[in-house]
Amino acid sequence: MSSRADLAIAALRKGHDDLTALVRGLTPEQLTGPSAASEWDVSQVVSHLGSGAEINLEVVRASLEGRPAPQFEFNKGVWARWDGMTPQERQEAFPVANERLVEAYEALDAARRASHRIDVGFLPEPVDVATSALLRLTEFGFHDWDIRVAFDPSAVLAPEAAELMADRAGSMFGWVAKPDRLEGRTAHLLLTLTDRDERLGLRIADTVELTDLPATADGELSLPLEAWLRLTVGRLAPKYTPGSVKVTGDLSLDDLRKVFPGF
Repeated sequence: MSSRADLAIAALRKGHDDLTALVRGLTPEQLTGPSAASEWDVSQVVSHLGSGAEINLEVVRASLEGRPAPQFEFNKGVWARWDGMTPQERQEAFPVANERLVEAYEALDAARRASHRIDVGFLPEPVDVATSALLRLTEFGFHDWDIRVAFDPSAVLAPEAAELMADRAGSMFGWVAKPDRLEGRTAHLLLTLTDRDERLGLRIADTVELTDLPATADGELSLPLEAWLRLTVGRLAPKYTPGSVKVTGDLSLDDLRKVFPGF
């Protein structure tokens, strides 16, 4: 049976292969066209994923060699180098950088995947391989969509990635959710993930959190998993919203977009 680490690494491989094929075929005009990430063109999203691959690779290598996680100055240097590249240079460099990271995860045998710990540098303690790979998959999955939807308005999150990313949605609320934008309005909604036959509670008050089913719901948000994930990171604009998304109660979908403005 595949472990959680196996599944995350396999999803990273598929995501890499699929996105690399797309990026390599982009024209200069497409590279400098708008992406779905606010304020970034397509090449800048490619740059973000490429620099992230380099930083993540150094994190993995440091853990294997018994070194501390790279310091912020290392990250700044990597970002500056990618920021200085032309769009075409980013197009050429991304497949190489991301391939190296995916290969590093793939090279971990079953024992390491089960027992090894990685200091990612921004969490209180080292994490297991599955969590490390899933952190990268979450970043990769959303920005992969940012690129692909620029050329296909019906694009959705990669299904194999979305299934694994689902477990991280609630843990991201602390920095992506802005409940204060409702100016004191609160709600405890029934959250129905229609393609998973799953029902949860979504409480929006001073903070935002997933809960058990509310005894009395103030409304219902009903939508597929991948649309829910995109909503939480500000990627469910009207033109990217499936017709199956439904909201009832005092809060509207636009209100929820305010709570989750994205990055």
